[in-house]
Amino acid sequence: MKRLVIDTDPGVDDAEAIMMASVHPDASIEALTVVGGNVPLENTVPNTLKILDVLGEEAPVFAGSPGPLVSLPDEDAAFVHGSDGLGDAGLPASTRKVEEEHAANALVRLANENPGELSLIAIGPLTNVALATRLDPELPQKYKELIIMGGAVYAQGNTVNTTAEFNIFFDPEAAYVVFDAWPELTMISWEATMSHAIGPDQLKLLKNNDNPRGIFFDAISAKIIKFIKEVMGRDELFGADPLAMAVALEPDIVTKMAKHHVHVERFGGASRGQTIVDWNNRTGKEPNANIVLDVDMERFFDLFHAAVR
Repeated sequence: MKRLVIDTDPGVDDAEAIMMASVHPDASIEALTVVGGNVPLENTVPNTLKILDVLGEEAPVFAGSPGPLVSLPDEDAAFVHGSDGLGDAGLPASTRKVEEEHAANALVRLANENPGELSLIAIGPLTNVALATRLDPELPQKYKELIIMGGAVYAQGNTVNTTAEFNIFFDPEAAYVVFDAWPELTMISWEATMSHAIGPDQLKLLKNNDNPRGIFFDAISAKIIKFIKEVMGRDELFGADPLAMAVALEPDIVTKMAKHHVHVERFGGASRGQTIVDWNNRTGKEPNANIVLDVDMERFFDLFHAAVR
């Protein structure tokens, strides 16, 4: 049984990833730590509670950082995910309560209580993870693994800084702390997301599933599917966070991976937030990232489909 701690900023695709983890027979969601990102923390925390309501999950939820370590973000992703982060679907408020403990403290405590047993899956900006790493510099040795959705390894990003991916760009300083302190992590990039899009035929199978998860998926995903079609001209769905979760749940889904040193740029104007990969090993620095390049698309879709049917 894979025991998961999910650091998240829901977000439509965050919700989809959490759904995927919830239904997987060999996974247990131990806790969710929440960060501001796709939309503000005042939305991402209640969104997390709403997701757990749909799934019937009882995992504790810990609120974390509302914003980046240093500077205010240049943008959020409400224009994609909806102003509430869940597609403006008008979902009812949850009666669940968030835990009083700060997310960063919870990340440290959970690791110390369960050394080597928990997988940390970070599918939002890395602010909470960075704070936890500063609180306990030995944290990287206490988690079984760290898997992140973040980065644009070929500088084909999705932000106003076109070389940067959103989660890294939202808080480059936090990402720098994490990539610098963790000797090994696994990253799923924006380019990997784009090359593993859910196509139109597959998308039809994800829609109109008459159960609580399927109805929830339809409600929260309609806006983002429309955005991708109208703005990007693609009748597809990009599952960034579900792809990261699929890799976490079934690592052998990965068919191609590269291990290199990755540096997060904090200072450059046009390159702030870029994840710079030492593809040719010229820096002499030890590789710190397992970069997922390709996965078994059929198995990825099967995991996605299982989350909604």
